[in-house]
Amino acid sequence: MGSGVIAVAVICLSMPGFVRLPSARQLTVQMMQNPQILAALQERLDGLVGSPSGYMESLPKVVKRRVNALKNLQVKCAHIEAKFYEEVHELERKYAALYQPLFDKRSDIVKAAYEPTDEECEWKADDEEELTEEMKEKAKVEEEKKDEEKEDPKGIPEFWLTVFKNVDLLSDMLQEHDEPILKHLQDIKVKFSDQGQPMSFSLEFYFEPNEFFTNTLLTKTYKMRSEPDESDPFSFDGPEIMGCTGCTIDWTKGKNVTLKTIKKKQKHKGRGTVRTVTKTVPNDSFFNFFTPPEVPESGELDEDSEAVLAADFEIGHFIRERIVPRAVLYFTGEAIEDDDDDYDEEGEEADDEVRPRGRSLSVWSNLYMTWVC
Repeated sequence: MGSGVIAVAVICLSMPGFVRLPSARQLTVQMMQNPQILAALQERLDGLVGSPSGYMESLPKVVKRRVNALKNLQVKCAHIEAKFYEEVHELERKYAALYQPLFDKRSDIVKAAYEPTDEECEWKADDEEELTEEMKEKAKVEEEKKDEEKEDPKGIPEFWLTVFKNVDLLSDMLQEHDEPILKHLQDIKVKFSDQGQPMSFSLEFYFEPNEFFTNTLLTKTYKMRSEPDESDPFSFDGPEIMGCTGCTIDWTKGKNVTLKTIKKKQKHKGRGTVRTVTKTVPNDSFFNFFTPPEVPESGELDEDSEAVLAADFEIGHFIRERIVPRAVLYFTGEAIEDDDDDYDEEGEEADDEVRPRGRSLSVWSNLYMTWVC
């Protein structure tokens, strides 16, 4: 483990209320939930870049002139890189259209709109390879007997809720009062911006009719930009998420889990009498995901807001890149095992991991972790 990683760990462990966690992945989840840790981590990472050696200042004027030529070339490289990422986005959009029919069929099976055929349901698990025909037949009879004793459920009950509960990054957002609502979640889709439109992607959450809100669709849109900042072109490190927009949830009266009612006693300064005041205050809930902090037009954010948005972008990107494409594997837990394999026995990252890069609001930033298959 490098000295930089050790220093980051020391910072994290020194934070008030921080609990020592056994794995690197759990540490990441903990950091994503603590704005104070995120801010300290970002400050520390910024400091790891180093400082100029002073050699540049000692160079003759004619050499400095040539260095300026190299910097101009670097600016041109940044603009080419920006075009590269724009084309990557177009490629994502193209292949999203090819995946969608398969995801639509997945949704139909989950919500019982389509019953797969015996051929579609045939799957040979690894542990079945060594079973004898007699053992297979016995297992089949036992399974059929169990099915007869149970009611015939429709589709795959609690599919998305189970996915969320199986993923640390999402389960940490879930509260007990969220679970009855998420049982009604039928599908999650990713929609990319149309060709020629500003770069963005949307997460669409589809719900069956329920007692909690009247919406059948909740959306979250992430707006991105892939162009160097004219005032600071060397800072460009891939597309940046410039902000995100949620949606209004039309809660049924008394069912809004993002708010809670508390009672507080107040003492009158003059008379000394005490009265009880009822106040409505924000409540922890997954559904706060649909009301992110607004990014001001200036783009300037305080440290807490920037940390919250960084964590929000991490979650949105993870849903887009991992959860939606591989939902069944998170439902069964197989993807969880694959994710754990990305780390060695000592908890350090495997060599094939894409390491975070860039600025705090970048898709490829230090606070915006991306794991690949």
